[in-house]
Amino acid sequence: MPVPKESRLDEPAVRGALLGVIDPELGDNVVDLGMYQGAEIDPDGAVTVRLGLTTAACPLRTQLSRDVEARVGTLPGVTRVAVRTSELSREAKSALMSRARWKARDRAVTTRIPGRTRVLAVSSGKGGVGKSSVTVNLAAALAGRGYRVGVLDADIAGFSIPRMLGMEGTIEAEPGTPEGDGDGRAKMRPVEKKVGAGVLEVLSMGFLSGEDEAIMWRGLKLNRAVQHFVEDGAWGDLDYLLVDMPPGTGDVQMGLARMLPRAEMLIVTTPATAAQKVAVRAADMARKGYLRVAGVIENMSAFVCEHGESYALFGSGGGQRLADETGTPLLGQIPLEAAVSAGGDTGQPASLGSGPAADAFAALVDAVVAVAPVVEVQDCTARMWEALGQL
Repeated sequence: MPVPKESRLDEPAVRGALLGVIDPELGDNVVDLGMYQGAEIDPDGAVTVRLGLTTAACPLRTQLSRDVEARVGTLPGVTRVAVRTSELSREAKSALMSRARWKARDRAVTTRIPGRTRVLAVSSGKGGVGKSSVTVNLAAALAGRGYRVGVLDADIAGFSIPRMLGMEGTIEAEPGTPEGDGDGRAKMRPVEKKVGAGVLEVLSMGFLSGEDEAIMWRGLKLNRAVQHFVEDGAWGDLDYLLVDMPPGTGDVQMGLARMLPRAEMLIVTTPATAAQKVAVRAADMARKGYLRVAGVIENMSAFVCEHGESYALFGSGGGQRLADETGTPLLGQIPLEAAVSAGGDTGQPASLGSGPAADAFAALVDAVVAVAPVVEVQDCTARMWEALGQL
């Protein structure tokens, strides 16, 4: 009697069994991650599985080997299982991490951020380029146009958003309900401020900690704090959510790419070549995290004195070079103006006043709304039903 195909001991059977072996750190099975590199099956039922690891000294090596032995060992006809490990090539490691990052998008946290909200992460490769001032002024200018704008201060240890927006208060708890939130946990109600015809909603460590108090947390704890703001924030019906990212491309940035996979990146740089070259890393991080780079913002562009003379104090062309290098539009060039710094100190964003910087931020709002427009889902649905009714 022939052996049923599904019970034959062959390579496809071994591969199928290994679909159940999950790398606990990467959250995916060893086959789809490219770690499984084949198997040899002897006539006596001995199976040797070849497994590629990210490093020869992988701390999960023993656990993965045991899981492979347990899974393959249950196949009919297997007498013993051996696991041979080796280190993956550079190309295979790159493919593995790309797969892991894509898989992480499927595990995005549940939030109250509406599906229609455009999430814009304001990022830079380094500190000192005025990323927070751009976030604050852009948020205030959007609210001034009548939008409801959320600001998530993801720079946990270096928070500055509350002072720059002139906001005080405490984050209050809003009781959660199993019907409304699923988990029933209490939510954090953002501190609100009306600006023009719109509203700002802000969550920042600055509302939970003294301004002069140092936040001395390691990367994983910082990432967890940001996750609380994302997952447990009682956000309203936002049009835009601006995320003021910490400088660099570390734990928080990677965590946000997983938590908010629909986020789009705004890259801030100064005209200087050195800043532009570092900012490329933020764009590369977005690409590797499958986030869209919506555009580039050049901050601290030429200073124009009251006599009309223009001075390129920090060089020139960095924003356009970065835009060209990343294949994205240059959305705006914010001039170096004392009003921007003064506005950050007094909590009165320069974008709400008058002058060259205010004009530049107004133009930036136009550009941002053009590349990341708010889509009214209800209107789309209504038009669809209207169209169907005419058929």
